Parts: sequence; C-alpha cells; structure tokens
Amino acid sequence: MRRAGADGFDEETFMTTEHAPAGADELARLANGVLWPGFLGAELPDWLAAELRDGLAGVVYFAQNLSPHLDRLSAAIHEANPRALIGVDEEGGSVTRLETLAGSTAPGAAQLGALDDLAATRATGAELARRVREAGADVLIGPVADVNTDPRNPVIGVRAFGAQTALVSRHAAAEVEGIQGTGVAACVKHFPGHGDTALDSHHDLPRITGDPVEFDRVHIEPFRAAIAAGARSVMTAHIVVPAWGEEPATLNPRVLGMLRAEGFDGVIVTDALDMAAIRESVGIGGGAVRALAAGADLLCVGNPTNPGDAAAPDQDQRDFHAARDAIVQALADGTLSVQRVAEAAARVARLAEELAAERTGSSAPEPVDLGGIVARSLTVQGDLGAPAAGLVVLDARRRATLAVDSAASYVVEALAEGAWSRRIDTERATADEVAAAIAAARSAAAGSGSRIVVLVDRIDTDPSQRGFVAAVGEAAPDAVVVNVGLPGTGCGLAVIDVRASSSLGAQAARALLVGRAD
Repeated sequence: MRRAGADGFDEETFMTTEHAPAGADELARLANGVLWPGFLGAELPDWLAAELRDGLAGVVYFAQNLSPHLDRLSAAIHEANPRALIGVDEEGGSVTRLETLAGSTAPGAAQLGALDDLAATRATGAELARRVREAGADVLIGPVADVNTDPRNPVIGVRAFGAQTALVSRHAAAEVEGIQGTGVAACVKHFPGHGDTALDSHHDLPRITGDPVEFDRVHIEPFRAAIAAGARSVMTAHIVVPAWGEEPATLNPRVLGMLRAEGFDGVIVTDALDMAAIRESVGIGGGAVRALAAGADLLCVGNPTNPGDAAAPDQDQRDFHAARDAIVQALADGTLSVQRVAEAAARVARLAEELAAERTGSSAPEPVDLGGIVARSLTVQGDLGAPAAGLVVLDARRRATLAVDSAASYVVEALAEGAWSRRIDTERATADEVAAAIAAARSAAAGSGSRIVVLVDRIDTDPSQRGFVAAVGEAAPDAVVVNVGLPGTGCGLAVIDVRASSSLGAQAARALLVGRAD
C-alpha cells in the first residue's frame, strides 16, 4: 500500500478486494484519505499533525483557526502533508471566515445577482480565491448554486445569487471561472439544491416535496452550468427529496449518482457531518460510512465549536475519531467496500496533486473595485430625502444561524460609526420595551441632524420585525430601513436593500444616507 500522505493513493492498488488492507493501521490510513475535519486553535495540534503525516486528506478552517499568522499555520499543515487540502468558506457578503472579526469586504452572491454583471462576478470570484491562496488554503467552499425559491429560507437567502434558475446558473459558472483561474478549487454547493426550504439543516432535516421534474429543471440546472465551467468539487446538501428516496442527499446513492450522471468526475464533498440533519439521525460515524457508500469522496466532519458551551476541550478529536473509527470498522467487517473508499481517496489525491502543483504557479488576478460593485448593487425603495449628518441605529435583526453571522456587530458599527445604537429582540420585546427603544433613538437623533436607521434582515417573513418597523414609522416617519436580507414589499418607510450582512454593504448604505458633514 502506498502512503497517501506521501504521493496520494494508487487507485489500482485498491480496486479489488484481494488487495484490501489487512491491518487496522492500513485501514486507518485509507480512511484518513477521505476525511476533512475542523480543529480547535490557531496552531497545528500535535494529534492533527500526526494524522496529516499519516495521510489525512486535509482540514477545513473555521473562525477559531484564524490569526494574523494563518499563512504559517497553512505552511505547517502542508509541511506535515504536502498534499493536504485546506478548505475555507469564503463566499463574500454574509459569509466569511478570513474576515470574521471585521466583516466581509467582498460582494455576496445576492448582491452580484442583483447587479447581474458577469464580469463583476468573475472578478469577485478571482479576488476571493486570491485571499484564500494568500492564506495558504487550496479550496474555496463556494459558490452557492442554490436557487432560493423560498423567501423564508433561513440558511441560504442572500447567499444565493437569486430566485431564478437562469440567473443563478450564469453567475455560478462565472464565479467558478473566477475562482479556478487563480489556482484554487471551487466547491459548488449544495447539491441537488437547498433553496426550496424553510428549515436550516444545521438544526433540522428539510424535506422538499413536489414534482421531481420541476425540481430538476429549477434547482439542478445551476450545478450543470458550474460543472460545464469546470468545477473541481461539489458539496452535497442534507435535504430529503422524497421522490428520490427518504435518505438525505448526502447519504443517498441515487442523488449522488445523478451528479455523476451529469458527467461530473471531480470530488464530491459532503456538507458537515456534525450538522443536526446527520448528527441527530445516524450520527457522525454512521453518516461517514453511509456517505461514502452512497458515492461521496471527501467527508467534511464539521466545526468542533458548533456544540457551543457543550463542546468538549477535545471536541475536534472526538468528532474526527467518530468518523474515522466508524469507517475503519465498516471496512473491517465488510459493511463498506474497500474499493469504494479507495476510489474516493484516489479522486481526492488527484485533486490534491493538481492543486499542490498550482500552489505557486498561478498569477494574481487584476485589482478590482469591490466597494464599487457593492455600491452598484444596492437598490432603494422610496425617497431617502436629504443627506443626514449621522445615523443612529435600531438593530432588529434575528439571531444568527450557524452558517451566517447575520447579527454580527460589525454591520451596526459600520452604519453608526460610533454613534448611538441599540439591539432590540422584536420577538420577545414588550410593547413598553419597543416604545422605550424608539424614544431613546429619537432622543439620540434629536438636535444632531441624524437619521434613525432600522436594521432588518427578514422584513417580509418575520411579523415581529415588520411590526417593529411600523412602530418606528409612526414615531419617526423620516426613519430609513436598511435591509440586509432578501428584498421585501413596501413597509411605509424608505428602504435600502443591501442583500448582505457585511461591513462593505453597511458602508455603502451609510454613504447613501450621510452627507459630508460628519
């Protein structure tokens, strides 16, 4: 058996069961070749370094891994395994890992879709990939190719280019081209499409019913476009489409077979196995085995901080071993085919070889005015009136999901620039608390020439948020709504639709509202 950590798996060595690894150590090395865990800390842990030397496919970065010296961490990972794949969610807009503390300074998908300028989308993809490469990473986990047909969708929303198949298709393809022209692999997500659901698969298992032919036409077409554009990897969705079986797509051989039937020969990556849709049904270990059996190649284990206060100090090792031990046991008892896992490991190894060769060979993209792209994407409903001297902010956004930090403080900070602001939980606030918050905002704005801004993200789908906007409008008719979620219908106040919870989007909105006096 050849060591995966040295030069990748030799697929032919494993294509027949007579060449099956005999020992537990060899089985563990084979399993390592298909695992993509997260980990705790901003330095390479000893346990992870050992697994990388023993053929671990790579790691996924999350916010807890970031530091000013991220490139050094990446170098340490690649020193332990030169073929390690380092992935990072860097979508722009509402989703960033590299700019977690200050907010994204790149356009998000919904902003790009609203602008509908393919050159801007391609340039944004190239710039995001440049940042990923600068951090020493290899795979940008994006773009989102989901068609967001359900406006209540809590986990996709503005992460999608839009609600029209043709629009999403052309922009998904353009962003893939931009990303991969910079020597980074795109990982298009979430196949077969996560846009038609009102549930978050981090917490639930969404079911998407309806005509499978229509689902194919609306939701799979953007993935076809991304594949035609050369996408090197595709991430699965933890959703159930009953017409194709009762298993989540990640664990469903029929669904993953559909992806191969489209001519895709790249790496099929699972969405995180620690998400509730998998963890609370078959478990991380069960999910790992079943995903591989279904046709997945690279298993994203997940973010070990997701359990929150319940997370153990060694949660990263626990989650990793839950996946690997289950794979090893399934290989040992014949539940899982050695041939299938060897095929997956070989496909991952090929991608790793290609990206390692490109790590120093691709040229940097041309500079791009990202702020200008975002500014052009903003739309206004109503009359914004005369420029204000400053802004005071009532933040009525909902609690963030695990995927999107929609309630991040940097959005408020970029809007208010040090002026008065207050967070209000519209679902739980009493009428007296609402009245007091509005009165405080009016007082803060009085005499300074400031405008009241109501910051929202679910103006059409959250009755409490919309009711709060109405209450503000009665007390302060010149207030303005800044909406970082999907655009809604008229609410009685002027609205700036930003379409992203990002510092760059907030800065662009402020520029529309504030005069030079401040």
